Amino acid sequence: MIQEIRIKNFLSFRDEVVLNFEATKDKTFEDCQVVSVTPKVRLLRFALILGANASGKSNLLKAIDFLHQFWFDIKNDMNRETGTIPFLLDTDTPTEPSEFNVVFYVGAKKYWYQLILDNTKVIKEDLYVYNSVQPSLVFGRTLEGSQSVVKLNTNLVKASTAVIEQLNIKCLPNMSFFAARNQVNCTLLYIDEVRDWMRDNLMPIITPDTKMFEYAGSKMEKENELKKYILDFLRKADFNITDVFSEKEAMPLPGIIRASIADDKAIPAKVKEKILAENSMERLKTDFQHTVRNDRGVETYTLPNSLQSAGTRRTFGIEAAIYDALKKECALPVDEIESSLHPELVEFIIQKFLSEKNRSQLIVTSHYDPLLNTVDDLIRKDMVWFTEKEEDGHTKLYSLTDFRGLGRISSFQKSYRNGVFGALPNIHD
Repeated sequence: MIQEIRIKNFLSFRDEVVLNFEATKDKTFEDCQVVSVTPKVRLLRFALILGANASGKSNLLKAIDFLHQFWFDIKNDMNRETGTIPFLLDTDTPTEPSEFNVVFYVGAKKYWYQLILDNTKVIKEDLYVYNSVQPSLVFGRTLEGSQSVVKLNTNLVKASTAVIEQLNIKCLPNMSFFAARNQVNCTLLYIDEVRDWMRDNLMPIITPDTKMFEYAGSKMEKENELKKYILDFLRKADFNITDVFSEKEAMPLPGIIRASIADDKAIPAKVKEKILAENSMERLKTDFQHTVRNDRGVETYTLPNSLQSAGTRRTFGIEAAIYDALKKECALPVDEIESSLHPELVEFIIQKFLSEKNRSQLIVTSHYDPLLNTVDDLIRKDMVWFTEKEEDGHTKLYSLTDFRGLGRISSFQKSYRNGVFGALPNIHD
């Protein structure tokens, strides 16, 4: 589980910001919304980030997504960019490195990962483990000239000289140590545990443009339990969908592809004949069974996915991702969760996720401020965060619990609308 993420000089985050999942002493919804990873550490399962347009909400999720991609991006060319984007609305920051720090738990074991890089190279990359109160370095990586140098803590990680040499050869200056580690056939204590957590327990960001429907259909074709989970959700959410059918179907090859195959002299004649004879490729077809009640009684009709509403399709996809997050105990970032969804459906999605006793985490951004009215009824105060864009363009990130007197507030939404918490659009008449 994630305990803390620190970001500096990345996209709109000029100064360091901290997203912290450590629970306050508040015991609200303690049984399922808080996880005791150790006797003294209680972590939250949910974070809601509110703020105006262009205030940096999405950038927070993009930072998490950047790390997830960078960790495993094998670069075969030293001239490829790392992909980081510094704060550009300044004269100094574009030439300064971006910094990321992630503190997380794998089971009951605490780790701290640090990454400092610019758009051409990694300057520093470290991993620490907490076997006691103080962290112990697992591996350290620095830049000597234009060469990355990786050093393992041999008291914790046993590796031969040949393995260490291969790690240094594979670890190009513009890629992560973990991408290099995946190219070396070895076993590395602590490092492999963290690599597996990075790969399996952080999910890609879901944006309003993410084609989640196709993802859900392909997953459901293989997992019958997922189908049951989604149908149960749709039934409780008052959809009239009572069944879903996903299958692969053959479709003709487009004429332009057939022509290119026929003209390609590099393809052997027999292979070409076979391809053209089959004359098809596969696509996933998903249909929905709707059950309705009319003057004739109860009837069922089957409609293709193309006739489903945008909200139905997005709900279908988001719930498939949440199913995965619950099953694998992952952290799932969702940008603008209310996109194409009715407000009550958004609340129901959050409520259903939080009702599961689990180590999964859901991080969402939203413009839908009535969610503030669910504080203490659906979500905890320490789960609410705000982003605010300053006049110089940089993003501030802060928690609802940074404010005093919260116990005297009767409506958090009204207080927000009245400017008590900031993070509002700066609209001028």
